[in-house]
Amino acid sequence: MNLSRLMLLALILVLITAFFIFDLPSYLTLENLKVQQESIESYRYNHPGMTIIIYALIYIAVTGLSLPGAAVLTLAGGAIFGLLWGTVIVSFASSIGATLAFLAARFLFRDAVKSRFGERLQAIDAGVAKEGALYLFTLRLVPVFPFFMINLAMGLTNIKTRTFYWVSQVGMLAGTIVYVNAGTQLGKLKSLSDILSPGLIGSFILLGIFPLIANKIVEAIKANKVYANWTKPARFDTNIIVIGAGSGGLVTAYIAAAVKAKVTLIEKHKMGGDCLNAGCVPSKALIRSARLLGHIRRAAEFGIKKADAEFDFADVMNRVQSVINTVEPHDSVQRYSNLGVEVIEGEARILSPWEVQVTSAGETLTLTTRSIVIAAGAYPFIPPIPGVEEIDYLTSDNIWALRELPKRLVVLGGGPIGSELAQCFARFGSKVTQVEMAPRLLIREDSDASELVMTKFRQEGIDVLVGHTAKQFIIENGEKVLIAEHQGQEVRISFDRVLLAIGRNANIKGYGLEELGVELSPKRTIAINDFQETNYPNIFAVGDVSGPFQFTHTAAHQAWYASVNALFGSFLKFRTDNSVIPWATFTDPEVARVGLNEQDAKEKKIAYEASTYHIDDLDRAIADGEAHGFVKVLTQPGKDRILGVTIVGQHAGDLLAEFVLAMKYNIGLNKLLGTIHIYPTMAEANKYAAGVWKRNHAPQFLLRCAERFHTWRRG
Repeated sequence: MNLSRLMLLALILVLITAFFIFDLPSYLTLENLKVQQESIESYRYNHPGMTIIIYALIYIAVTGLSLPGAAVLTLAGGAIFGLLWGTVIVSFASSIGATLAFLAARFLFRDAVKSRFGERLQAIDAGVAKEGALYLFTLRLVPVFPFFMINLAMGLTNIKTRTFYWVSQVGMLAGTIVYVNAGTQLGKLKSLSDILSPGLIGSFILLGIFPLIANKIVEAIKANKVYANWTKPARFDTNIIVIGAGSGGLVTAYIAAAVKAKVTLIEKHKMGGDCLNAGCVPSKALIRSARLLGHIRRAAEFGIKKADAEFDFADVMNRVQSVINTVEPHDSVQRYSNLGVEVIEGEARILSPWEVQVTSAGETLTLTTRSIVIAAGAYPFIPPIPGVEEIDYLTSDNIWALRELPKRLVVLGGGPIGSELAQCFARFGSKVTQVEMAPRLLIREDSDASELVMTKFRQEGIDVLVGHTAKQFIIENGEKVLIAEHQGQEVRISFDRVLLAIGRNANIKGYGLEELGVELSPKRTIAINDFQETNYPNIFAVGDVSGPFQFTHTAAHQAWYASVNALFGSFLKFRTDNSVIPWATFTDPEVARVGLNEQDAKEKKIAYEASTYHIDDLDRAIADGEAHGFVKVLTQPGKDRILGVTIVGQHAGDLLAEFVLAMKYNIGLNKLLGTIHIYPTMAEANKYAAGVWKRNHAPQFLLRCAERFHTWRRG
């Protein structure tokens, strides 16, 4: 806390202390007001202007310092100035005092609260930005909420000062009138409780709740406006139509069928979507073969004098396809049909909020439905680089058709997909050049994590070119060349094939979204709210097509909420919980993360402590020849609450699960440290990371006392 904050806090504490030392609360009682009423009125008669100034300043001071006595002062306003002028003076004085308390709380405590509870405060701020004025108005109307607490609490949010002031003035007006009017009849009052009868309190509560109810009605009317040009069917063929049979679509259909809803699943390409056919499954199968080659080349490290591997790249890719074929029944038409899902292999087009047209085997069918869930996925982004269309590029979609290993492969992109495939092809024998315009690979991860990966890549012969921007593809003397720019200099890279791995675009075209008017986000994904709803409340979107995460597991996670809200949202809706989202990049070493990392925490100005355990010290890692990497845990300063974890090393994705569970259910590092972990396993690294935190927070005073005790015991 800086000097100006300390000085202001000291001044406030001195004033509050003086208020009680000089027994000023005894002057702000109903009994004292009655006793002093005649003398106060006499002073007002002789000095009307000064009375208003003194009264207003006292009122502002009491409310600004959050001191008791505002209710009695309001009564005094009615007794001294009458209903009209009392209401005017009290209304302005109370609003000014409340705003001063609001500003003091913001100046003194908001930064500290933000640094400690950054993510939670961010969510609150988002709600306040959207409906803060409405909720403040409601709180001001309901007398059961202490006004001084409202002042202080709102100061910790991002609500604008002018909004706080005018909403407070309007919201407190009704209560001010009641108290000022009671003050005009001061002689009849025996206690403050006489003012607010149960009936009057109930009226205030109803008055306070009314804006919330009205807002919900307005929201419902606004939501239903999108249906104005559409005719709703009298009956429906199905409860849910799901467009897309990737992870999000399959889980949506599974859940709907499990609760005995009638669900139709439409897929125009292949069941299982990108994950099964062009993403998770084939890439991990390829990584497994490449990793085996990597281990064979390291045979000497394991005491094996000589080990060679003879392989044909076509056989490796055939194995990848075999793995896809083995997993395929899990996502097959037959399996989902047996679960009770109507599966149609065809092309869907949304005709209205309740109608979907399906074209299958040359025939067209129109189905009506209560809800639609869009799980249309995404496709590889093709950068608008001059010459790109002339070079027969590869993407994460078509690379699986390769049967001949490229001698020279350029991988454009340093994200997870590009990095995983770059390492694989290098291990198979391609001369790989990885080009990334950012200053390092895996830019979303901390620099220490990406540095370990880049070091490994370079050791394996990958030419990692970071800070290089692709400018043009040309064919020169029959040779393909990428022209890039690095620090203002032209760099020419010759290649045989190029893999474009720069990102993925949501599939938002070709199935009726434009005609229907479904809104898109600035990132060109389908815009959704916290319930996975689009601007049509009965149309939902999940997975890559809506984001914000493009992971198979998050698509499945969102699908649960979409299906439940689609089926039961008329009675109860569930907000999608995105608070604990893990992910992993399956390079060697693996990089896995959940929650904040250091660069995110710094960017969001969230205070943290980092506890790092280096895996090169772990017995199992040493025995396995994988003694590299680390477990880094971010916690709240002085506490064991986990804010985020980054793990780099062998099986990092598997090791992360323990921390995901801990964060989800608020299990701190102390409990993690007290949990038995099997020896010798890689999972012990998690416990040792907790031990690093514990050592850094050892109670030094108690340890010194213990040392003296043991010295005394020895005699």
